[in-house]
Amino acid sequence: MADPRGFLKHTDRETPTRRPVELRLLDYKEVYNKFDRSTLQTQASRCMDCGIPFCHNGCPLGNLIPEWNDLVFRGRWDDGIDRLHATNNFPEFTGRLCPAPCEASCVLGINQPAVTIKQVEVELIEKAFQDDEVKPVMPAESTGRSVAVVGSGPAGLAAAQQLTRAGHAVTVFERADRIGGLLRYGIPEFKMEKHFIDRRLDQMEAEGTVFRTGVNVGVDLTVGELRAQFDAVVLANGSTIGRDLPIPGRELDGIHQAMEYLPQSNRFAIGDEPADQIRADGKKVVIIGGGDTGADCLGTALRQGAEIVHQFEIMPRPPAERAGSTPWPLYPLMYRVSSAHEEGGERVFSVNTEEFVGENGRVTGLKACEVTMVNGRFEKVEGSDFELECDLVLLAMGFVGPEREDLLDKMGVSYDPRGNVARDERFAATGLAGVFVAGDAGRGQSLIVWAIAEGRSAAAAVDRYLAGSTELPAPIVPTQVAQR
Repeated sequence: MADPRGFLKHTDRETPTRRPVELRLLDYKEVYNKFDRSTLQTQASRCMDCGIPFCHNGCPLGNLIPEWNDLVFRGRWDDGIDRLHATNNFPEFTGRLCPAPCEASCVLGINQPAVTIKQVEVELIEKAFQDDEVKPVMPAESTGRSVAVVGSGPAGLAAAQQLTRAGHAVTVFERADRIGGLLRYGIPEFKMEKHFIDRRLDQMEAEGTVFRTGVNVGVDLTVGELRAQFDAVVLANGSTIGRDLPIPGRELDGIHQAMEYLPQSNRFAIGDEPADQIRADGKKVVIIGGGDTGADCLGTALRQGAEIVHQFEIMPRPPAERAGSTPWPLYPLMYRVSSAHEEGGERVFSVNTEEFVGENGRVTGLKACEVTMVNGRFEKVEGSDFELECDLVLLAMGFVGPEREDLLDKMGVSYDPRGNVARDERFAATGLAGVFVAGDAGRGQSLIVWAIAEGRSAAAAVDRYLAGSTELPAPIVPTQVAQR
């Protein structure tokens, strides 16, 4: 245990401060200031090393959280990063982007602020990189088998790294011009600077993983060629079809999916010059969708100099404290303020957009109303209609499934009732020999920790398929002795 009385001596939860709003809106750099590591060790000492660590269950990766909290408190950083890497390939990603369900299920969080698990995680990996402790992990031997991973988001990268380390020859295919998937072009620079991806890719290339960008599998490389060249395939192509809003006026110019808008901004932030970039400079912007993607659009629009931004959410405003419907250790429904919300804009809850209006083929406003939930359905509040001027609308209402035409239909996979790739939930198998699926393509839109966990699980299934497995013999059950 880190410190038997740590949680009694240090009752305050301390996290990094954010740079002043007026400064961070001038650039795309990460919003957080550096965090003192001695303070971090104090925070790690708050971990109670519970008899039943619910944080293990809260984390889809099963991170050994009490163990590395203890090691950080004791200053054993090298042992701590080894323990963290045992379950998580990319703690520099999760430590910045994960909403930390582990903290929501922290036992200390029942009646005190939870342990700063996420911050301990990111500081562990940053110190490891700083000390040059993140080395390539080379396979003991080559199996002579080859694997194609389609998609280079967190699920694809995790599967690729695990399979390379198992001795297979792994090639990752990405249709974009750079590796990283949504990590690269969906997550704004102010949430995670992209050099964090690049340094991890350097490690993976040194281990032997091959990356091929600009390849649209199913078009540039046919399914037949893919199956002929590789012994197994991992589909990690994500859930990339954005949910649309098919209402009158949707055809007007100036209405875009969030994933049309954010990738262009990310390219601009790293020095590219996107053609016909969608920009918010001087515009009245409405973002439809109140989740993380909507917040990403908000922070981006503010940095581009939007005149005013409204973010619409059809759900009611959550309570300030944990809702009774999500008791500990569940991830709490509660009102949260991200760094982007802190920077400006107006959040509008319980509102539904009914029509876009425009002039000369371009959006100039929208018509909306308030709604309330009645028996699980949204009903319009009579007399609540209003109109709002806008000249840029961003749809950030989530994703409905993976793209099918170029790859999945040609591959011949089946789909589940939600439109995702159907699979064996335990082994990630699609039903096609040697074809597996990981991440959002099979699970649906989800968290980065789930993507990495599924990538690791799919890698284990592929390795089992290619190399076989060994099992302990079944236990011998003694014959029952008849009672005398």
